[in-house]
Amino acid sequence: MVDLISQYQKIKPAVDAAITGVMETAQFINGPEVKSFQSELETYLGVKHVIPCANGTDALQIALMALGLKPGDEVITPSFTFIATTEVVALLGLKPIFVDVDVDTFCIDPSLIEASITPNTKAIVPVHLYGQASNMEEIMAIAEKHNLHVIEDNAQAIGSDYHLAGGDVKTGSIGHVGCTSFFPSKNLGCYGDGGAIFTNDDQLAAEMRMIVNHGQSKRYYHDRVGVNSRLDSIQAAVLRIKLRELDNYIEARRKVADYYDNFFAQFPGIKTPVRGKESRHVFHQYTLTLEGIDRNDLNAYLAEKEIPSMIYYPVPAHKQEMFASFGSASTELPVTDWLTERVLSLPIHTEMEEEQLVFICESIAEFINVHA
Repeated sequence: MVDLISQYQKIKPAVDAAITGVMETAQFINGPEVKSFQSELETYLGVKHVIPCANGTDALQIALMALGLKPGDEVITPSFTFIATTEVVALLGLKPIFVDVDVDTFCIDPSLIEASITPNTKAIVPVHLYGQASNMEEIMAIAEKHNLHVIEDNAQAIGSDYHLAGGDVKTGSIGHVGCTSFFPSKNLGCYGDGGAIFTNDDQLAAEMRMIVNHGQSKRYYHDRVGVNSRLDSIQAAVLRIKLRELDNYIEARRKVADYYDNFFAQFPGIKTPVRGKESRHVFHQYTLTLEGIDRNDLNAYLAEKEIPSMIYYPVPAHKQEMFASFGSASTELPVTDWLTERVLSLPIHTEMEEEQLVFICESIAEFINVHA
């Protein structure tokens, strides 16, 4: 689904030198590379504060911890997402309230949010899924009306521009807090685990900086319960190099998406990703919605041809066993359930060549022609 080896070869001299530099200084934790990456990412995102951490799941958990929510408080979130988004809600003793997604964008449907708000609702966690931004203007308006916190799960859309009336801003900088993952396959990925939290709120930033470092603002003085979640210097060094390439990586992905879009336009049973007018799709995934085409058979057919394809996600969060105690399996999310049976993601990455795209597309065409 991604070709990290070829990508590495193109930046190998810079990466190798950066890693060697960390080894020679032996400042492996919170070294100069971490501080420099933090500053550079703040500039790129246009936010006041970036707090690096160990991974994207931690980023979400730390953001929720900093808001001071109490067990039983409710957090509105989509079910059609990677499990980390909702897992951290339950981990902290909070209650996930699942809301359906928009069939075109795959992101939480703002028109359904208000009906799920109760006196116990404290936060909304929109997910910018597959690289497509949620409708943040509507979500922020709802949050302001009901005095709710908004935490953006930006793990799949870092680098996306959101078009506000006053000008473009980066996703992850619109809500009260933004979170991302630097998992290797992400558009901005490191060579291990890593994550970060963003905010323009000075007080929230101070809280999150304490939480990531055992709850201490001064060494050995612990003001609150925290965690140990830090981005190591080697990963920061790699991320500094890849951050400089991020916009180029995004454009390479968008060109692959253009190729797929043009090819699949001839097939009425294939719905290609919608590019919402509110933002720039950065295509962490290229996800088809299939109608009248057996998704699982196509997935298996492509595997036989050694073409990777993935189902993101076969079981939505509200039907996962881990949430059984919330009774969420009975929640009616018709669009989510419909999508889980029909979505299929194709390879998309920065190093794809036209020969590969031709092979993938013609293989899918062969399958459709045989099974039509």
